Amino acid sequence: MTALTGTERKNISVGAAVSIVLKQDQRSGKLTHGIVKDILTKSAVHTHGIKVRLETGEVGRVKHIETD
Repeated sequence: MTALTGTERKNISVGAAVSIVLKQDQRSGKLTHGIVKDILTKSAVHTHGIKVRLETGEVGRVKHIETD
């Protein structure tokens, strides 16, 4: 299993398994794992990661995309 970085919108799709950093965890870098429900960033690329909403309702920037 390899991991893509989450800075390009084209790499992320609804239903994808990702690791995100929540706003309150930005200093610590703690990752939260989940499934993408919505992609919130409109631009094609974002240097800090594409912002998504997980199925749990948590919102954060994608750091890793889990691929098989």
